[in-house]
Amino acid sequence: MVILPMTAAHAKEVLSIYEAGIATGNATFQTTAPQWAEWDQSHISSCRLVAVEHDTVLGWAALTAVSGRCVYAGVAEVSVYVAAAAQGKGIGKRLLAELVKESEQNNFWTLQAGIFPENTGSVKIHENCGFRIIGRREKIGKMGNRWRDTLLLERRSTVIGV
Repeated sequence: MVILPMTAAHAKEVLSIYEAGIATGNATFQTTAPQWAEWDQSHISSCRLVAVEHDTVLGWAALTAVSGRCVYAGVAEVSVYVAAAAQGKGIGKRLLAELVKESEQNNFWTLQAGIFPENTGSVKIHENCGFRIIGRREKIGKMGNRWRDTLLLERRSTVIGV
C-alpha cells in the first residue's frame, strides 16, 4: 500500500468510500456525498491523500478550511475515511500521520476534528496521531430525529507557529 496525493482520477472511489462512511451513521452529519466538483472546491488542494493498493483506493484523508478569516488561515478540519473492507489494518492512522506532515509543509498550525463519540476507532486514531479531546459539543446537530454530540479534537503543530 502506498500513500499518494489525491487527484481527480481518484474521485469515483473517494466519493464511494465517503458514501459508505455516511451510511454508517457515525462518520458525518452529511446524508449524501456531493458531486466531485463541489467536493473538490471545498477541500484544500495541497492536503489531500489516498491510500492505494493494486490500483484500488482503500482510504483517503483531506483538509477543509475552518474559516475564511485570515487569522484562522493555518487552522483546518480533518477528514479521514477508510473503505469498510480495509478497516483495522492501520490505513487510517497512516493516512492521518501523512496528512499531519503534509499540513505542516503547508503552514497549518492547528488541525481539528469533530467526531461522534460512538466512533471510537476514529477517536483512537486521532489520539494516536497527537490529537487531544478538548471538548464535547452536546447536541450540536440533528441527525434524523436525534440530536447528536461530537467530540472536538485538536492537534497543535510542534513546528509551525511555535
